[in-house]
Amino acid sequence: MVMQLDEANVRAALGWESLIAAVKAALAEFSRGRVLQPVRNMLTIEEGQRYLGIMPAVSDRVMGLKLVSFYPRNAGSEIPTHMAMILLFEPETGEPLAVMDGRLITEMRTAAVSAAATERLSSPDSRVLALLGSGVQAKAHIEALAHVRKFDDVRVWSRTPEHAKRFADEFSAVAMDAESAVRGADVVVTATSALEPILKGAWLKSGAHVNAVGAPRPTWRELDDEVMANVLVVDSREAVLKESGDVILSKAPIYAEIGEIFAGLRPAPVSQTTVFKSVGLAVEDLAAAHLVYGNCRNLPRSDERSVHTD
Repeated sequence: MVMQLDEANVRAALGWESLIAAVKAALAEFSRGRVLQPVRNMLTIEEGQRYLGIMPAVSDRVMGLKLVSFYPRNAGSEIPTHMAMILLFEPETGEPLAVMDGRLITEMRTAAVSAAATERLSSPDSRVLALLGSGVQAKAHIEALAHVRKFDDVRVWSRTPEHAKRFADEFSAVAMDAESAVRGADVVVTATSALEPILKGAWLKSGAHVNAVGAPRPTWRELDDEVMANVLVVDSREAVLKESGDVILSKAPIYAEIGEIFAGLRPAPVSQTTVFKSVGLAVEDLAAAHLVYGNCRNLPRSDERSVHTD
């Protein structure tokens, strides 16, 4: 029977600790060449406004597909800019196992990957966090990063000051301008819909670590060339060279995939200033979906009433 899981089921079944471990293992397998996964096929419905992404992947443990809609034009409305559905199959037999809402999975796995990268690339003594952006991903990152580093100074910037103030009040952060937020920060997260760079390399302290998760199109940028001149780590070489304007337009050399560092194939350059550019991979979504499916399948009988099967 095919399990049908809505966002409430996903939220109840997915925790940060297990998710961070799962995406770390999945990315190590990806960089070892043990995952069959093409680069995301992104259909442009309306340039700058409406996109549909198709993301399949197969490994020894999991097989499936994510369909994700990316609608920047929804920004500022009650409808999310990213929405998704994930289909999960049994890789040995091809049997369909589950269909689940993928919006929250997309949100959480992105931040979980950043957390795993931060654990390996940032200084263990990191105490100051700067968030450029105050939306869904900023919220997910502040939650995920708390599982790998203990920040006692959290700063936030947004192009809409009221949003930054609201975020600061909710998460005990301090709202300030972008440069002030970044200067002296140990870890910086850029999670915006920027088309032009909003982070300047001149602001970064030596040894800082940057997680860049926004600007998901080949002509969009969050980071200037000076930021990109630091040690660059990516989730997928092939994917960033097709999808990331920060990488494509700066022509920055790629030091490693983060999965190579997780797998022990490349050393982690902890003492250097590092940039982790993430565009998001299907293998991350399926690792999260596999966790959700396993946890929901093992629900006590009294909790199964909200999980539908066909």
